[in-house]
This record gives sequence, C-alpha cells and structure tokens, in this order.
Amino acid sequence: MFGEPKVEIVIEPYKAPAISPFDFINAITYNKNDLMVDDWAEKQYVPYIVNKGLSYGADTVIQANEMNSRPHLDKKLQFQFLINNIRPKKRYNKWIKAEKIESIEVIKQYYGYSTDKARQVLPLLDQSQIDLIKQKLEKGGINNVKRVLQD
Repeated sequence: MFGEPKVEIVIEPYKAPAISPFDFINAITYNKNDLMVDDWAEKQYVPYIVNKGLSYGADTVIQANEMNSRPHLDKKLQFQFLINNIRPKKRYNKWIKAEKIESIEVIKQYYGYSTDKARQVLPLLDQSQIDLIKQKLEKGGINNVKRVLQD
C-alpha cells in the first residue's frame, strides 16, 4: 500500500492532420471525395489557393473564375459548386512561378537592394559591370578551383 508508486496517465487530445489546398484540388478534379465533413475541414479550405490552382487548367478556369467573382459565399458552398461542376479527370497543371534572374540576384547581394530596387538598377548596368560584380562576389573553395583548372 505505502510502497506502490503512483502512475499518471496523460491522454493528449487527437489532432487531425491538416488538409492541404492540393488535397482539395485533387478531391474536386479527380477523386470526388467530399472533404467538407465538419467545421474543421471548412477552416482548412482556402478558396484563393484552390481557385488559383484550378485556374491553370483550360477546362476548369471558368468555374474558378465564377468562385473568384463570388468571394462572399461560404467555403462549403464554393467547394460543393466546384466538386459538382468539374468533371473527374486527372489534371497535370503546372503552377507558374516567378522567374529568378541571375543578374538581379547578384545586384541584390552586392548592393543589399530589394528585388524591386534591383530591377530598377538592372537597366543602368551593362553586362561587363554585372560580370565584374559577379567576379567580386565569387568565393573561393573547391568549385572555384575546378573552374580555374578548366579554363
């Protein structure tokens, strides 16, 4: 009685995994699973990102635009509209990403400018000046030795 240790059992509440916007896009376009089963799933739904993902497809752009023009609608209502109006099909739409220009990155690093400032300065510099900046920013190391040996 007196020598028995007390054991405390701690039960942590279950935390459901987050639903990504890509899961919603996949449910709308391909497998047609209704992911809007509770309030928690409705909070996970981000209409802007889902509509942006659907806008890259030629056959889903009209539905995405319809939902963009009606942002006041409930998230569940938007999801139901999309899942019921888009035909099931596997879509491989590429997301457009901002293009990184090497010269802008060099200017940003050398002068400490933001991307907007570097874009403004880029037309003022000619290629020889940019090459000189790149040369000044070069750091030593094994990669640099290989390049020197190849030249």
